[in-house]
Amino acid sequence: MKVLVINSGSSSLKYQLIDMETEGVIAKGLCERIGIEGSKLTHKAKGKELVKEQAMPTHNEAVALVLGALTDGEYGVISSMDEIDAVGHRVVASGETFKKTTLVTPEAMVALKEIEDMAPLHNPAAAIGVNACLAAMPDKPMAMVFDTGFHFTMPEHAYMYAIDYDHYEKYKIRRYGYHGTSHKFVSQEAAKYLGKKPEELKVITCHLGNGSSISAVNGGKCVDTSMGFTPLAGVPMGTRSGDIDFGAAEYVAKKEGWDIATTLTYLNKKCGMAGLSGVSSDFRDLIKAADEGNHRAQLALDVFNYNCKKYVGAYAAAMNGVDCIVFTAGVGENTSSVRQAICENMQYLGLEIDLEKNLEKNNGAIRDITGKNSKVKVLIIPTNEELVIARETVELL
Repeated sequence: MKVLVINSGSSSLKYQLIDMETEGVIAKGLCERIGIEGSKLTHKAKGKELVKEQAMPTHNEAVALVLGALTDGEYGVISSMDEIDAVGHRVVASGETFKKTTLVTPEAMVALKEIEDMAPLHNPAAAIGVNACLAAMPDKPMAMVFDTGFHFTMPEHAYMYAIDYDHYEKYKIRRYGYHGTSHKFVSQEAAKYLGKKPEELKVITCHLGNGSSISAVNGGKCVDTSMGFTPLAGVPMGTRSGDIDFGAAEYVAKKEGWDIATTLTYLNKKCGMAGLSGVSSDFRDLIKAADEGNHRAQLALDVFNYNCKKYVGAYAAAMNGVDCIVFTAGVGENTSSVRQAICENMQYLGLEIDLEKNLEKNNGAIRDITGKNSKVKVLIIPTNEELVIARETVELL
């Protein structure tokens, strides 16, 4: 069975074609600058790369280009679209409308439209991608896999905010969490690596990148996660503030004369590592600047590491212990200094990492950096959100 995984952004479309017999990637690629001058498709398959610059006014043209590349005589991997058995779409926000992977139907698309304001940058783009695929492949079964799905096992006391309960009932204001496909994948891979069943483990998963979130996974189920109603909450990120006193945000807004939309743009795009450091949102730039004596760059790193450490400690408390800590995503997999800073001075947990193993370069495989006296396993696991989307699509169908 072959599943095409689609991840649509407002001006981009990423894809992978996965053979579910082997769970191997047959082809993958990216359409960039959709609706913008300079549109480009980059398609990789069979050890070759096809780069095609062509106008893509909408996602319809992007999907047509993707299908053309997949069936291309030289760069293609299938003879016709008949070989694609199903399509899985990544969707960011589900609200409480969709608590699990859902078949694409006219009714589901209407329901998705009704909650698009929960993720105004992401959900409308996902809907556009779904509709473009429906137009090109109307007879193919399709599924929507939500970033929030893995987190619906959180208990009520973990996902509720202390607001007027009427507003929860009317508007479904609560913690949803994001990066769920990543947290699910790496927590399950950790169990496999350790030779355990997911039900036997307490795992803290640290998805650290330009967007970062940390989750507590107890017995294979998420019991808490750092992101909230939106991906703005939790630890500070590349350009997002993370947790902040709303009163402080209001104070700045009044001083600057901002409305709510401008304030949210500020918190989402001008804060975090970039805002603190004044250097960059990229951790490689921050580390270089800090090594050269830039105080603000070092401060940004210290704030990030400290907040991650607090979440690890909080989730160990919430689960009454932890068996394994997993680092994943761009920063989690590649930045040894961040992992070291988060794990140091955690003797009360019996946590220790092997400093030499921690410095080894990322080789794309699972790496065990557990210290010899550590009671807690520490693993680096490359994430694979596309594979989770494909698996959940197959499971649904």
